[in-house]
Amino acid sequence: MAYTKQLSPSEIVKVAMEMVEREDTEGISLRAVASALGVKAPSLYRYFSTKNALEMAVAEGVLRSMYTELVCAGAQPDPETRFKEMAVAYLRFARTRYALYSFLMQGRLHGAYGSQAGKEVWNLLLESASQISGRPDDTSAAVATWSFLHGYATLEHAGGFGKSGPHGGLELGLRAFLDGFANRQSDNAKL
Repeated sequence: MAYTKQLSPSEIVKVAMEMVEREDTEGISLRAVASALGVKAPSLYRYFSTKNALEMAVAEGVLRSMYTELVCAGAQPDPETRFKEMAVAYLRFARTRYALYSFLMQGRLHGAYGSQAGKEVWNLLLESASQISGRPDDTSAAVATWSFLHGYATLEHAGGFGKSGPHGGLELGLRAFLDGFANRQSDNAKL
């Protein structure tokens, strides 16, 4: 009697993430992941009934990896230093793991941001921006920060800064956010 290889959801997701990173793929094939695991595609259905379910699990895995890096970088007592270090960590993740970062940002995976890992990443950005602005749950500051970092990462990867590079654009952008958020804090005091 032949025994089926024992799999776990975490093992399947790990292999799928490795494939995305190695192959810079926009999507995941259940058949290719199963082959890499040495099983037939139907063996994965027990854990992930559809391709989309596996892709969402991979997106959550990417978000967990990003969260870990942001937490490590954000272990700073000073809010300004914390904000800058987390921004740098976000960009470092996008630079060093761009295939996973790009995979995460695909429109069809927008539901991943509602996952536990997605909420944790969002809450880190929200808390960091809110500490600078002095406004509790400053969603607009967090969205502005996230948009800036995503745009920067995307332009950088695409070569949008040209051969000469961004010439201090990141530092200037972060400084503008820090100053702008601080001004919003003083505007808050005037109300």
